[in-house]
Amino acid sequence: MQLQDKVKASQVQEAIAKSQNYLLSTQHPQGYWWAELESNVTITAEIVLLHKLWGTDKTRPLHKVETYLRQQQREHGGWELYYGDGGELSTSVEAYMALKLLGVPKTDSAMVQAREFILKRGGISKTRIFTKMHLALIGCYNWRGLPSIPPWIMLLPESFPIYEMSSWARGSTVPLIIVFDKKPVFPINPAITLDELYTEGVSTIRYELPRNNDWTDIFVLLDDAFKFAEDYSLVPFRDEGLKAAEQWVLERQEPTGDWGGIIPAMLNSLLALRTLNYNPADPIVERGLQAVDRFVIETEDNYRVQPCISPVWDTALVMRGLVDSGLSPNHPALVKAGEWLLDKQILDSGDWAVKNKTGKPGAWAFEFDNRFYPDVDDSAVVVMALQAVELPNEDLKQQASDRAIAWIASMQCQDGGWAAFDLNNNADWLNQLPYGDLKAMIDPNTADVTARVLEMVGRCLADKTKSLLPHSLLPTPYSPFPINSQRLNQALAYLSQEQESVGCWFGRWGVNYIYGTSSALVALSLIAPHSHQLAIAKGAKWLISCQNPDGGWGETCKSYDNPALKGQGDSTASQTAWALIGLMAAADVELQDFASLHSSIERGVNHLLETQQPDGTWDERYFTGTGFPCHFYLKYHLYQQHFPLTALGRYQATGYIKSV
Repeated sequence: MQLQDKVKASQVQEAIAKSQNYLLSTQHPQGYWWAELESNVTITAEIVLLHKLWGTDKTRPLHKVETYLRQQQREHGGWELYYGDGGELSTSVEAYMALKLLGVPKTDSAMVQAREFILKRGGISKTRIFTKMHLALIGCYNWRGLPSIPPWIMLLPESFPIYEMSSWARGSTVPLIIVFDKKPVFPINPAITLDELYTEGVSTIRYELPRNNDWTDIFVLLDDAFKFAEDYSLVPFRDEGLKAAEQWVLERQEPTGDWGGIIPAMLNSLLALRTLNYNPADPIVERGLQAVDRFVIETEDNYRVQPCISPVWDTALVMRGLVDSGLSPNHPALVKAGEWLLDKQILDSGDWAVKNKTGKPGAWAFEFDNRFYPDVDDSAVVVMALQAVELPNEDLKQQASDRAIAWIASMQCQDGGWAAFDLNNNADWLNQLPYGDLKAMIDPNTADVTARVLEMVGRCLADKTKSLLPHSLLPTPYSPFPINSQRLNQALAYLSQEQESVGCWFGRWGVNYIYGTSSALVALSLIAPHSHQLAIAKGAKWLISCQNPDGGWGETCKSYDNPALKGQGDSTASQTAWALIGLMAAADVELQDFASLHSSIERGVNHLLETQQPDGTWDERYFTGTGFPCHFYLKYHLYQQHFPLTALGRYQATGYIKSV
């Protein structure tokens, strides 16, 4: 059965060619792909503050930040966590602070609008802990209202509590031990106040931690005890703990100046060094500030800072899209990208080795340089990208892949799944700490990362056996494969448990249930199509049920706060592609309702064809990446390009959906 009349083969081929040409034209000379990773304005606002504290604000064109912040302010007066969210309090307070630091008077119309928005939502006293911390650094909030972090926790056994925190929380928290202990208030010129942002008035502010009237209030009582010890100089091993924290920060700086590959860890480490009175000309500080500069996107009138950079992730996913859409596996662009990825493999042990005593290095990180924090998701995608291309040194490629797969196998958690950065990092009580109000203190295994690993296993074994494993998990000849049958069964059991009653899966690292469901359907269709046929059918049915009238799919970030909104939202190119990728994987399984599945896929493909722009790109304003569910979202500017290409490529490669 040929391509249906509803979708002409020529249309698909033309769309693929335009998309391929666009992506090939954006490849960097060294071989990688890399596009903007957009978040909310707080990252840029906090960098303005950082440069003010170091006295380096005159050496950067920070005046352009004002233009950026004005552009990002919405009609309601506030600033958003993600596009279309209606505005968010803490984000708006930090943007207001930055504008004041840049010399914008409170009488400016933008400031008047922002102030009205902020006060209606409770003012500074209702903001998150980290917003209050940044205000405390310049005397606009009192340290008394922030939680204490006793330095002696650095002297406890290494697995508790520092290595019970997620990698990102750890990299941000250790330097803050120094800052929260010393509680600095730095002079800035010109000095500012934010008294006008207190709804209750500055004379009646209550600097205290919020109580929940449940068992978690024990942490507030403990904080009272910590503050009592601080007030009366009774903090045990204070100096030793501070020295250990300083040493930890210094040891984890990359030669490039980065800490953890993320702005929060970099920003907080530089705040710690400022608190310890390091000189701005110190090479450690110089390298750190230069690393922050590399996260900047500057235009003629605009200056903004990315929270992270994603060249390894972007490169591997673009490579997969190009191969899936028919580009020759030995195309020069793919060869160059593959060799660049091989060069980025991390062969040093990182923080993951504290809890993983058996694994050997061999993973990849998200960024250009981040030897302490490689991750499972990136590593699995890189392995699949490398397996799909032909390189001049195939032996080197295979050895690198084998090393990565062995590392991933060693990172499997007790629950059977995989997390992003760490092993068995699931101490949920840490999210109840007053300090952890973003609820992102841990890195437990998740359905989407687990599904990525299972997909990697399926594709690697299919490459070895030249088939798609339709009847068994692991062919006997490949039992030495690091992720063996027992590990796979544990992972499949975990993935089954994570399926929601309506058929979908939660997406931790992408928005949201569409992302998680697509990932799970691809994995199950490759690894366990017969034993999990019902789960696959249920997941496919759910995806079909939330297709929009225009043929596309979309899901709002609000589905993290309100699961009733799962699968609901304006259509986007990336989420439409995810749904199609999942449904096409399900179409390879002996499902009953082929007609409905076929129709849904064709409508989705038509939506991508209709929304592609003349230059081969797709455009979307919505954020479809997730940093911290409910609190921090991302827009990967390449998601809207390579995922649609992958979807169209797989559609073309199939040529038909199973006959009805």
